[in-house]
Amino acid sequence: MADELKDEIKTFNAKDMLVDMKDISGSMLDLAYSAVLYSNPEIAKEVFKLEEKMHSLLYKLRISTMLGARNLEDAIEFAGILQIASAAEKISNAASDIAKIATSVDITGYLDREDFEEAVLNVKITPTSVLKDKTLKGLKLETEAGMRVLAIKRGSKWMYSPDKNERLLLDDLIITSGPTEGIPAFCKMATGKEYKEKEKGDIVRRRITEEIADLLADMKNMSELMVGLSYSAVTFYNKEIANEVRDLEESMDLMKEELEILVIEAARGVTKRSNFNEFRGLLHVAVSSEVISDAAYEIADVVLRDIQLHPVFLASIEESDEIILKMEVINTVIFGKTLKELKIETRTGMFILAIRREEGKWVYNPSGSVEIRYGDLLIMRGPREGEDRMREICGDEGE
Repeated sequence: MADELKDEIKTFNAKDMLVDMKDISGSMLDLAYSAVLYSNPEIAKEVFKLEEKMHSLLYKLRISTMLGARNLEDAIEFAGILQIASAAEKISNAASDIAKIATSVDITGYLDREDFEEAVLNVKITPTSVLKDKTLKGLKLETEAGMRVLAIKRGSKWMYSPDKNERLLLDDLIITSGPTEGIPAFCKMATGKEYKEKEKGDIVRRRITEEIADLLADMKNMSELMVGLSYSAVTFYNKEIANEVRDLEESMDLMKEELEILVIEAARGVTKRSNFNEFRGLLHVAVSSEVISDAAYEIADVVLRDIQLHPVFLASIEESDEIILKMEVINTVIFGKTLKELKIETRTGMFILAIRREEGKWVYNPSGSVEIRYGDLLIMRGPREGEDRMREICGDEGE
């Protein structure tokens, strides 16, 4: 090993690398879908660069953990960390595979952002934008609009996971992710114009593949839900949530098989090579979504196998850009109100992964029509800036 690499590894610690791996894998997934949704090879290339960084981090983490194990107990705890880190890398690999589609074929006509529970949006800052010349910290987009800025393109320069003090300038292209219902309001903030959904393209082709498009959206939504639930399972060491991830993984396998059949049926009678390439791209997204679900199960499997995690893992979760929270609802004012009425995602940036009812029943991936009840325990993920606002909504004062 080169002396430079030895010196570099000494400056790293397992916690920092775990934080980076979790944050990068999540950002890569959003950027990959952005590349596909906008058929943008330039964004795809940036995803590939982040994939290389993930490979390097996992390599260094393996060496760091081996050096840190002092006894058998340490080795067992570090084994769980390495399993989770390996799964995070698999998520990044799947994101890279999704991004590759944008470099070879345009499948935007088969995808509908409105079908996604969490959308990825590319917008340019215009002269009339209320975001112009303001810092990300000052705008508080995550807690004011539920939108997270993943990247900024200024001229030919890209900035990923931009600093909170970064100021948005005229003609900046910003890539954001957040709840689908937040898109119209955010678009107006960025452009000064009312949001208009992109035309769907060829109506006949859309009708033929509508079932495929819906199933793809379901697979994307479920895979992202599973990642959130898996990290919740290990954060709170909860076997009920881990078992739900396992059940969802089996459902994903069936969904992929169903989609393969639908694509084969849709391709019957098609003669254009370009259409075959589009169908291949759709299958590619489905396979990658299933790989992400497998990786999520691998994370949850740590809990199912009763593998105790080293404290460094929980410390890394707490320092991640996206935090995992559980919070009891004690604010009587919101009892009986639906999640849609409360607008939690756009008000706080927090995504509700699950609700545990007072009688012990779990509601996973609750829809907007689900009502909040007395004694509900919410499991959620989102920006740390949204924690205080969620406590205000729930009436939970914390410790």
